[in-house]
Amino acid sequence: MNIEIASMKTETHHFKVGNFAVAVSMKDIKNVHLSVHPPEGGVRVSAPLGMSEDTIRVFVISRLAWIKQQQTKFRQQEREAPREFINRESHYFNGERYLLKLVPSEGIEKLENKIVLKHKTMELHVRTDASIESRALVVSEWYRQQLKQAVPVLITKYEKLMKVKVAEFGIKKMKTKWGTCNPTAKRIWLNLELAKKPSECLEYIVVHEMAHLLAHSHNDQFVALMDKFMPKWRFYKDELNRLPVRHESWEY
Repeated sequence: MNIEIASMKTETHHFKVGNFAVAVSMKDIKNVHLSVHPPEGGVRVSAPLGMSEDTIRVFVISRLAWIKQQQTKFRQQEREAPREFINRESHYFNGERYLLKLVPSEGIEKLENKIVLKHKTMELHVRTDASIESRALVVSEWYRQQLKQAVPVLITKYEKLMKVKVAEFGIKKMKTKWGTCNPTAKRIWLNLELAKKPSECLEYIVVHEMAHLLAHSHNDQFVALMDKFMPKWRFYKDELNRLPVRHESWEY
């Protein structure tokens, strides 16, 4: 997960190593950082301003085995089928599978689109003539509201444990990251898709981003913080990367 620092000077360019492209961001930082992103294993490098392309290329080549391992893992990850929001279609919440049931809302004086969970059924209350886009919007907004209720509880818990303060958090659709952090503004953003994942995975991402308020990169300090405040974080990270992701072709 990348850190967003509003005041950071950035220059971006691309080059190829073998059969894959490398996106390089030149930033006002001291060390070079490499990351591989889902769904196809896009490679990104953050490098100090002034570092030569040859030096960056050698660094990437030195990590080729690890890069290919990560790319293979992402490409083998299961993809969700496109959703049509029809009866008995599978949808997920908190890591649990629910079968969608369309409940007509006609005859109600004030139309109320809503989601109601009943056992293993997710009731979607909408007009019978509602489009797929309208149904999708109702489900999406319901997911957003569930996260807005769950996240503050987690933030409050870890603010006390970690002795940090989150000034603001937000929920949005993100195609390449589960979360981001702006340490300067003390703001974190979380991926809307986390509503579908087990609650432990959501907690892991919250802790991950809050740890970046203390350690801006994935350095030894960051790892030590994660080990201290969430000893099983590697397990939750692996579980999150193992679970199915959305069907569309992500762009970065």
